[in-house]
Amino acid sequence: MPKERLDKVLGNFGLGSRSDVKKEIYQGNVKVNGIVVKDPGFKITLNDVVVFYDETLIRKDFYYFMMNKAPDCITATEDPREKTVMDYLSERHQNMNLFPVGRLDKETEGLLLFTTDGTLAHYYTSPKHFVEKEYYAEISEPVTKEDILSFETGIELDDGYKTIPARLAIPDETKPHIVTVWLKEGKYRQIRRMFQSLGKEVLYLKRVKMGNLKLDPSIPIGSYRELTEEEEALLKQKIPIIQ
Repeated sequence: MPKERLDKVLGNFGLGSRSDVKKEIYQGNVKVNGIVVKDPGFKITLNDVVVFYDETLIRKDFYYFMMNKAPDCITATEDPREKTVMDYLSERHQNMNLFPVGRLDKETEGLLLFTTDGTLAHYYTSPKHFVEKEYYAEISEPVTKEDILSFETGIELDDGYKTIPARLAIPDETKPHIVTVWLKEGKYRQIRRMFQSLGKEVLYLKRVKMGNLKLDPSIPIGSYRELTEEEEALLKQKIPIIQ
């Protein structure tokens, strides 16, 4: 089993810079398997129990969080002018090297994943894997059967690109302006541009599912939480490279 330096492990938990956590270790505020360790270079494994002050650190190979993204920020790790999704993370989680998986447009709400797992992130964002995402959308005009057929056959966008087949459904026939969209690609503002090509405008858009993982509806806008073990298993289903 691989071993890591104690100061690196604490740093990866977002508990401070390398120099900050070294001071905590020197001061005797860290225990490994019940014993105070004052050596920042002390090597530990995932099986070792690390306690920082009174907090037992639950260590994993990788970390996974879901956010219900707010419509006032861009999906980026940093930007000199715009508010980003990282601004909604606590300072500790900002320091954990978490990054968003894929992107949502600034105005779009809903499910956004954060992780430290580059392999999983690549799988979910690579065009060749065609991971399906589900969206709830409100449209400016009633959606028709012809629109549904257009989604199924592919739509030419404003830059000449023709989308791959997508699915569009009207859950309630009495509300034809409220639809569900399923995409297997993610071009810039794609759903908005697809409806624009059909002469309609997307008034509200929210991602509710990625692959097998659904957004927890109890998470308020702009809030987030770590995935449960069950959700993490759903996230990794059908991904042979990380089974």
